[in-house]
Amino acid sequence: MYKLDLHTHSIGSPDGGLRLEDYQQALTSGRLDYVAITDHETIETAQSFCKQLGDLANQIIVGEEIKTTDGEIIGLYLNEAIPSGLTPRQAVAAIKSQNGIVYIPHPFETVRSGISKVALKEIIDDVDIIEVHNGRAVFGSRGDLAKIWASKYDKAGAASSDAHGARGWFKTYSSVNEAPNRDNMVEILMTAELQIGMVGLGILYPKINRLKRKFRRGNI
Repeated sequence: MYKLDLHTHSIGSPDGGLRLEDYQQALTSGRLDYVAITDHETIETAQSFCKQLGDLANQIIVGEEIKTTDGEIIGLYLNEAIPSGLTPRQAVAAIKSQNGIVYIPHPFETVRSGISKVALKEIIDDVDIIEVHNGRAVFGSRGDLAKIWASKYDKAGAASSDAHGARGWFKTYSSVNEAPNRDNMVEILMTAELQIGMVGLGILYPKINRLKRKFRRGNI
């Protein structure tokens, strides 16, 4: 089995904290076999890490979490960053134009920027993967509803950590029978075993990371 986490945030995200060495340790230790770096509105750090990781770069998936006019959408296997502020339909088109994979993170959540039912219904034919469990979904989780939608529309489901730091990582991931790539990812996730866990105190990382950056800039 191959363990993959398709939703993580490196130091390239304004609220992310996973460093190059964190990804390196995750992959060399066997705690994960494949991991997507899905920073907010950028793929620069993901691409930089790939260049520095040598052979391990084959186990990194370059992605981006894109803030649309109606919730967030992740693109996987991207070559170019996609700007925020697009409609969901425009964001999906931009992902598909790069032969990327459309991944819906924490759908329907109101505490975070989850896509709405109306918006998801409009793009459902072009959606590849729905996140049915998010490791940071402590408050306002809509995981059960996400599972219903994945089943109803015959979409692959995934469990991902949404880790913004190392603490609590590796508790949530998807296990698949084949090594994933751009071409087989959706198919093998249809029969994935989902490891369900929570990041625990790792839920505080986004706020802590933002405060650290403000402190370094002298804003507080």
